[in-house]
Amino acid sequence: MPPDIFDWVATTNDALQRATLGPRAEHRGRVEEIGDGVAMVSGLQNVRLDEVLRFEGGQVGFARVLDPDLIGCVLLDAAKDVEAGDAVFGTGEVINVPVGEALLGRVLDPLGRPIDGKGSVDTQEYLPIERPAPSIIERDLVTEPVQTGIVVVDTLFALGRGQRELIVGDHSTGKTTLAIDAMIAQRDSDMICIYVAVGQKTSSVRRAIDALQAQGNFARCIVIVAGSSEAPGLQWIAPYAGMTMAEYFRDKGQHALIVIDDLSKHAATHREIALLTRQSPGREAYPGDVFYIHARLLERAAKLSKERGGGSLTALPIAETDSGNLSAYIPTNLISITDGQIVLDAALFHQGQKPAVDVGLSVSRVGGKTQAPVLRKAVGTLRLDYAQFLELEVFTRFGGMPDGRVREQLTRGARIREALRQSQHMPFRLADEVALMLAVQEGLLDALPLTALPTFRAQLAKALDTDAAATLRGLTQTGELDEAMRKELIAAVTRLAKSIAGDTKASDGSNTAPDST
Repeated sequence: MPPDIFDWVATTNDALQRATLGPRAEHRGRVEEIGDGVAMVSGLQNVRLDEVLRFEGGQVGFARVLDPDLIGCVLLDAAKDVEAGDAVFGTGEVINVPVGEALLGRVLDPLGRPIDGKGSVDTQEYLPIERPAPSIIERDLVTEPVQTGIVVVDTLFALGRGQRELIVGDHSTGKTTLAIDAMIAQRDSDMICIYVAVGQKTSSVRRAIDALQAQGNFARCIVIVAGSSEAPGLQWIAPYAGMTMAEYFRDKGQHALIVIDDLSKHAATHREIALLTRQSPGREAYPGDVFYIHARLLERAAKLSKERGGGSLTALPIAETDSGNLSAYIPTNLISITDGQIVLDAALFHQGQKPAVDVGLSVSRVGGKTQAPVLRKAVGTLRLDYAQFLELEVFTRFGGMPDGRVREQLTRGARIREALRQSQHMPFRLADEVALMLAVQEGLLDALPLTALPTFRAQLAKALDTDAAATLRGLTQTGELDEAMRKELIAAVTRLAKSIAGDTKASDGSNTAPDST
């Protein structure tokens, strides 16, 4: 006999000796009905809420409704191969997702399975998607700023680490762009970014990923995609899975930023699942727990105390309104849960004011406590001045010649509005924002025509690098601006404004020269 036979016999005998023989209990049920990604299962009396169930064809789902006779199971895979009469097995486990450094730079589905074609995720650590939010004792005050690089946000509605700020507006008003720009601005910071796409079109997700790869630091980002064509169960668990992945870094003392795009579609998915599992509908056909599912999700964003490591998790959930109706059910729920909202206005968007932030309806309930002190001093009374300008602009439309003081306010307000415009995927540095606000508040832009201000914004960063390099280094290192540094910034901005004004006059003169001759 060949010698390999003896090795095989010895190995088989060892395996038989280690095997545990005897009866094994197995929780087994039966599919009674199946349709639209939801299966009604009988025979599993001991199943727990949110327990993972496995079908005989290999598909998995989770128990969402526990009735005395039937279990409402939401499938996480395609339901085309599941039929009535198929066996269903209880696993005794809840949904877990992979976490860790290996997820950075990857595009995953809500179960942590890679969909970017880069191979498997090399991590051995898993955490449940449902986790309790930190208690009050475990939290710290929200005082550290998140520099989004978006001038209108950083100057008027400062965002802090550990805050939950809602981005809300009509369809196609720049909500996702605003959130992606905030993620791009973290390319040089210590924040890890997680983008969760819920029910979005493939083309929209592709644009967001391309922007992060081209302009941001994608190696410190995680993208979780549950597209509109995916199973409702995958869309439902996506925000919770993303929050668990972000919490891993927060609990290690690091800082994370999560964008959930968007919770309106998540609420619609929750309503669909609830109606299919025969739960009682309430207002706008949403079930009664729609507020609770979002509250328990967003409460997990927090700034932890020093005893817990001092990490933070900042949340930027997105919600969509219909015709600007902020009093609809889901927007009002989310506004009451979060620490403020950035409202995007469709009229402003179509007028070319981008980002189209409505400064009257937007608010940060944390306020200036999280704003960088140097930026707070530079901003001064900007918000009040801008609000007064908007009111004066409405009244002057009725005609009449305003007096000199009103004309000055209108001139300054128009420059403020132009200064708050910003091209997408081009975040400003803190020093750029400080210099821009000083230029506005000191009246250095009043002499410039409005058509020249885009050129001023585009050339500002390069001018500061050239004429105020020492101030930029000091501002980056200390976060403070003394009088000498302030004068240097103003001098650099003044030279830039005069240079652009001279170029504008020369251009105007060359255009009018043929007519004058």
